[in-house]
Amino acid sequence: MPAIETTRLRNIALLSHSGAGKTVIAESMLFATGAITRQGSVQEGTTASDYEPEEQRREASVQTAIVQCMWRDHKINLLDTPGYADFRGEVVSAIRVVEAAVIVVAAPSGVEVGTQQMWRMADERGLPRLLFVNKLDRENTDFLRVLDSISETFGRKCVAVQVAVGSETDFSAVVSLLDPKAEAPAGMESQVKEARERLIEAVAEADDDLATKYLEGEEITSDEMIAGLRQGVATGDIVPVMAGAATIGVGTKELMDAIVDLLPSPAQSAAVTATDADGQEVQLDGKADGPLAALVFKTSADPFVGKLSYFRVYSGTFKSDTQITNATRDESERVGHLFTMTGKDQEPVAELAPGDVGAAPKLASALTGDTLTDRSKALLLPGLEFGESVYRMAVYPASKADLDKLTTALARICEEDPSLQVSREANTLELLLGGLGDTHVGVAVEKMNRKFGVDIMLETPKVPYME
Repeated sequence: MPAIETTRLRNIALLSHSGAGKTVIAESMLFATGAITRQGSVQEGTTASDYEPEEQRREASVQTAIVQCMWRDHKINLLDTPGYADFRGEVVSAIRVVEAAVIVVAAPSGVEVGTQQMWRMADERGLPRLLFVNKLDRENTDFLRVLDSISETFGRKCVAVQVAVGSETDFSAVVSLLDPKAEAPAGMESQVKEARERLIEAVAEADDDLATKYLEGEEITSDEMIAGLRQGVATGDIVPVMAGAATIGVGTKELMDAIVDLLPSPAQSAAVTATDADGQEVQLDGKADGPLAALVFKTSADPFVGKLSYFRVYSGTFKSDTQITNATRDESERVGHLFTMTGKDQEPVAELAPGDVGAAPKLASALTGDTLTDRSKALLLPGLEFGESVYRMAVYPASKADLDKLTTALARICEEDPSLQVSREANTLELLLGGLGDTHVGVAVEKMNRKFGVDIMLETPKVPYME
């Protein structure tokens, strides 16, 4: 795939409560764009995003996966994040390097705790967003009921841009409210008219010119609606709500249209602040001929392939077969190959434009949160903060052979997941592995066994009693 202009890039985080269907949405988008020839299944372990054995066994994501697809001459980089709370560190990394989010709500369950947590995290980053109501083909689902729940939870700025045709097993299509000439299905005329009026009011509130046209009784065209929505989404005044069922592909193409039409490109996002070698702040405007600055937001450790560093380019053009500097650690790095990723599949590229996401193998010093830059004009980007672990278990090697590999395995798994922390209890001398929950620590132990061949036993930490 050739380098894509920054204006034609969309970096999107898929966020939700666990089980809302983010991975299936990504899979449906890959299938709809022709990136894959057969839509995979979470239950069968055949999706592009959930490629790790730990994910396939649990039928749930445990890490952020990057998938890419082309739609209407735009490249969409999707960061499919885990919904389970134990893996919030993966979400922290993902939302740092995107311009917008799609928050997924499962129609059968509506707004859940994880939905609200993801909304707050998007708020903290100031991310424009869409809401996508998924699984409308399931039993006991109703789009209008979910829409009411969304409005009650997140406010009236959440407004439908579609209505669902049919419900439960009869759900078959969505009708856009953006085109005033679009015909409503028989029996849905009043519902479509009412929903369109609500949408026009929301757009008019966010755009003074459209408000004038609306008050004077003039018709607002589809292009004007999209432009007004785009402005409202960018400022956070409007959050479009969409409908679909990813397993059967309903609403998928409309979601990609909305991502292209309504969500910002890296070129439209606010300038990023870096620090130069003199400690002075520098505003990066994302120019291709600007100084190179890229942030490593994910590290994958593999005993056969080696280390793979995933990064987002903020300024300059990142080229393969070149010498760069890790500004965080003041170490030189040789970049051989560059890849764009779809799950575990790698596609070689010669260069990456500002705003794009890619990966480079075998960078010796690079860790998650590090800045990759030019030595001639070194820049340092703010790193990533993951917080303290809240759950700790004592780790013991299962055998003497495992003892020799234990320290290395722990160091490498923490490189891959910085939200894991290793410490030694001073009073008991136990080695402790900390994470965000029992599943988080358990998955880490499984990965160390599979990737590094070390068998680890977990035990409840001893409590040192003090006089």
